[in-house]
Amino acid sequence: MCAWPTLRRATILARMTIPVKALQKTGPDAPFQITTIQRRSPRADDVVIDIKAAGICHSDIHTVRNEWGEANFPLTVGHEIAGVVSAVGSEVTDWKVGDRVGVGCLVDSCGTCEMCQQGFENHCLNGAVGTYNSVDVDGTITQGGYAEKIVVSERFVCRIPDALDFDVAAPLLCAGITTFSPIVQWNVKEGDKVAVMGLGGLGHMGVQIAAAKGAEVTVLSRSLKKAEVAKSLGAVRTLATSDESFFNDYRGEFDFILNTISANINLGAYLGLLKPRGVMAVVGLPPEKQPLSFGSLIGGSKVLTGSNIGGIPETQEMLDFCAEHGLGARIEKISVHEVDEAYDRVVAGDVQFRFVIDTSTF
Repeated sequence: MCAWPTLRRATILARMTIPVKALQKTGPDAPFQITTIQRRSPRADDVVIDIKAAGICHSDIHTVRNEWGEANFPLTVGHEIAGVVSAVGSEVTDWKVGDRVGVGCLVDSCGTCEMCQQGFENHCLNGAVGTYNSVDVDGTITQGGYAEKIVVSERFVCRIPDALDFDVAAPLLCAGITTFSPIVQWNVKEGDKVAVMGLGGLGHMGVQIAAAKGAEVTVLSRSLKKAEVAKSLGAVRTLATSDESFFNDYRGEFDFILNTISANINLGAYLGLLKPRGVMAVVGLPPEKQPLSFGSLIGGSKVLTGSNIGGIPETQEMLDFCAEHGLGARIEKISVHEVDEAYDRVVAGDVQFRFVIDTSTF
């Protein structure tokens, strides 16, 4: 049984909720519509946030298009949220009105298990609560950040440094931590040869973070059309994986590979690009199962690992790191009326590199 703290066991109190404008879908093929959803009034440990910017993650698209299973409609998605605290619960001590804050992929966890106690709420042994399409502790379905406001437990709020604008900070709450976490976990450091597979929303953050760590970063892409952009992000070169001799020419080249690709690939061939004892960290999730021969790992004692966002302390560390090094997402800002078109452009790869919704356009 889930060991939720007493405070989080409580059902919604019979008091007025907060009406909030939001973008919502009623089904996978329905267009987004502006509607009003109800946020709970803040509990004793809750923070109310006026959302200033909300990033569009490919996970949002997978979810509302039922590519990862049946979603709970009607649904508001979005887990890259930046804004300003507008109210706090009676027991909140870490946050005050006016603070610049962000919320990522999680809005709750049990808080008591081994993983939560170590700051890895993303691995909560009793099941973390996602920012949207997840069952909250009161039995309701969580609704995400394509909205004017969100109400969330103070434990799942991060501080956005003054050096980061809201629009470039919002995507860091998913794309930033998703790439930062494995780079830190596997101790990518100065002089390491790092390859980033794919230069999209995740990959462009991976390049910046690895380069800021002092690594020699190479982008692996199907073509060289993004080579100049990759260079501006900190990559020393871009290699075209479509070249006939590519996998032979660069065999055993890299200490670490960050795999952000969400499509079918020849995984064994890419593992061949690692040095002996090298590491490939996978953060892209293809919808199809991927075949793998264990020989690709045993030969050279290589490591194939996955990484799933990060805990709240690590997310704060990432935000502080990005502010210190002048890093942020490269974005295209859109209004709430352009999200359907933006989804199609994301799927087509027609964005460099993250769409961010300007919530003032509600």
